Order: sequence, then structure tokens, then C-alpha cells
Amino acid sequence: MPKRMIVLLAVLVPLAVLAAGAGLMLTPVTRARADAAPATMPAARPAPPAALKAPPAAPSQPQIEPGMTLKRVLDTGGPIKFGDWFWDEKGVPAGPVVITVDLDAQVLSIFRDGYEIGTAAIIYGADEKPTPLGTFPILQKDADHKSSTYWGAPMPYMQRLTWDGVSIHGAPIDPSYATHGCIGVPKPFAKLLFGATRLGDKVIVTKGKMLAGA
Repeated sequence: MPKRMIVLLAVLVPLAVLAAGAGLMLTPVTRARADAAPATMPAARPAPPAALKAPPAAPSQPQIEPGMTLKRVLDTGGPIKFGDWFWDEKGVPAGPVVITVDLDAQVLSIFRDGYEIGTAAIIYGADEKPTPLGTFPILQKDADHKSSTYWGAPMPYMQRLTWDGVSIHGAPIDPSYATHGCIGVPKPFAKLLFGATRLGDKVIVTKGKMLAGA
């Protein structure tokens, strides 16, 4: 059963903050002993001025990709079952679209202007024909596509990611199924996904890089 996860492509790194007073810092510092100084050096030095406290850093926001802040995750009520999907774009403004796919969680999500508007469980490439990882632009769209590689197999609402046959398309979703590298989603979801994207929109495929969602 797929875990409910959202890809996180920015790592939040806390900044070290200097502490004022008592001459202490939050990170350890090595201090030389005065009696160990060479004879040619003065035995004591003037006390340094009190350490200045660095201004607090603005809290970092989770990002889907650089420049797109995560603003909303759909409430699916828990893990998504195979064949289930969710869609809600009511009130979501126009904006850039990014699709994220986590092969470990077996979940695809589509974001518009940082708002998740759709998510679904997926099937993906088996060991012999793995789904590639990386960032891919949508190269081609065909609502009634038939595979030229796999004996005319129907691939409804196909969105091509690579010219060697990897795409997102509608498919029967079952945990015992796999693809030849494509990303399969429920057909009704594939239709909505098809209508929400344009050529050139990004699809980010990862394996385990994710942020736990609601």
C-alpha cells in the first residue's frame, strides 16, 4: 500500500547562531591557555568585545523545486489505495505546474503554484525496464496514443517524458502490475492530469526523496 508522501527537493539547513553573554558559543571553540604562550608573546590579551548576536534567520519553507514553495497538500485521509486518486483545484490560482513522482512511495502528485491539486497511486517500471530518475520536460501529449513499441498497446492521455518510450499514461492500477518504464495512473486521473499540463512542464522522478504529507 503506497505511503502518503510528497517529494521535497530542498534541504532545510539550520544556521549556527552566536550566543551573547558569558563569552560562550553554541558550537565548541578551542581556547589557548595563557601560560602556554611563547615567552616572546604577551601573557595576557585584552578581552575581546562581546560577541554580536546574529539576527534570527527567516524560517525556510519546504520547496517542490527551487522557486516553488509548498503551500498545500491534499487531505487523502491516509495512505492511498491502488486505483484511488484525488483531485481538487477549486480556488487554486494559475501558476507554474510541476509533477512529482516518488517510486518508493508509489505516488504521483501534481502541483500548481505550490498547491497540490491531484495525487494518485501509480505503477512503474519493473527491474528489467526501470523507470528512470531525474527531471524531465513533457515532450509530447496524445490523448489517444497507441504504442509503436509494444504492439499497439493503448496508452490513453499519454504525456511523453523521453523519446525512447517513457511516459505518463492511463493504465489499470494493481500492485501486481508493472510497466516497461512508464508511469501508469488511473485513466480518469490521467485525463485530468492531461488537461492540467502543457508541453515543457516539469516531471520530477525520485526514489525516496520526500516529505511526509498530511
